[in-house]
Amino acid sequence: MVWPGIKVNGQNVAVKTNLLYDIAAYTANAGVEVGLAPRWTLDLSANYNGWTLSHDRKWKHWLLQPEARYWFCDRFAGHFIGIHVLGGQYNAGGLKNNISFLGTDFSKLSDYRYQGWFIGSGIAYGYAWILGRHWNLEAEIGIGYIYTRYDSYPCASCGKKIAEDKAHHYFGPTKAAINLVYTF
Repeated sequence: MVWPGIKVNGQNVAVKTNLLYDIAAYTANAGVEVGLAPRWTLDLSANYNGWTLSHDRKWKHWLLQPEARYWFCDRFAGHFIGIHVLGGQYNAGGLKNNISFLGTDFSKLSDYRYQGWFIGSGIAYGYAWILGRHWNLEAEIGIGYIYTRYDSYPCASCGKKIAEDKAHHYFGPTKAAINLVYTF
């Protein structure tokens, strides 16, 4: 039964998972996106990785990332831009690499463990392809700023601190997604 004055629309809500985080980062995640206006949506994603990898490597973290999106055509289809904020905590170390990127030396994760929290914001661009009546595939990339405070330890499983309450400013990618989306 439809009440007078109530408009029934399709595709007002979507649930999603970021396949890139699932596969490449071993991070469980889920998101929900709701329509606010004909070309505006609000997306909220949550990510969690709570396990220690083999060879005493740690990549533990949780992250919340809300994003306001403007769609250039219809919601959940085509091009969009977004403004997001993010925050969470991490415990990472023992991750062998030699990456140094835009002033951040990720190679320190090879020999040290870092435990702390972060907040940040960024802008993003994305595109959603309609696969079927309810299914979409969505790609998105975002850049921005993250502020973090952390303690550091000499190895991935050590408990002795070597530095306490350090701060770091990060500029660079803040979001990367290939989302499988189900719309209602």
